[in-house]
Amino acid sequence: MDTVEIARTIIQIVFIILSIIMTVIVLMQEGKNNGLGALTGSADTYWSKNKGRSMEGMLVKVTRVLLALFLIISAVLTIGRFQ
Repeated sequence: MDTVEIARTIIQIVFIILSIIMTVIVLMQEGKNNGLGALTGSADTYWSKNKGRSMEGMLVKVTRVLLALFLIISAVLTIGRFQ
């Protein structure tokens, strides 16, 4: 095996692990339905204002970072396939 094949194999393994982690994190997140609070317009609660500091907010941020990595790695693997 040459170094290009080894690097491609390592990137593919990282890609698979990243996919599994992203799936688990997305499944851990709560739904986005507002319930009856959206009908009355009382969506400005303490929880909605400070959601970025909570566990849910952290999961959203981690999901965004992992999504960026996922897209970059998939582009690298796709470009590498055509060369």
